[in-house]
Amino acid sequence: MDLPRPGPLFHKVDCLQIPVPDLEAGLTFYRDCLGHELLWRTATAAGLRMPETDAELVLRTERPELEVNLLVSSADAATEAVVQAGGSVVEPPFDVQVGRCAVLLDPWGNRLVLLDLSRGLLITDERGNVVGRGAGEAP
Repeated sequence: MDLPRPGPLFHKVDCLQIPVPDLEAGLTFYRDCLGHELLWRTATAAGLRMPETDAELVLRTERPELEVNLLVSSADAATEAVVQAGGSVVEPPFDVQVGRCAVLLDPWGNRLVLLDLSRGLLITDERGNVVGRGAGEAP
């Protein structure tokens, strides 16, 4: 379906979320053995730097599948656009620590995880522990 758009819906890859059964074991592998620098961490997740991009590796203990998060201006508006174009909703927009997120399928069944940063980027202490959020960031 050809719908007029002011520009591309997806701005960039925000992160590659990797499920791990244990956060410390995941950090040992991806940080200590493979050399990815810790950017931030919570009790169930950790963000690691990839050197030639601002996309992150995010280790998560509470989600069972690998997923790519695509950054959009608004998860709510992007959900409407994908549905109007022939996609479908798996999980409608919901709040996450940094903004809003939605899980959709394109017309061929490919999973699309859309994320906006409307609540602000994470602020960390010197050890990478999340201590708050900063201002929202437009993609």
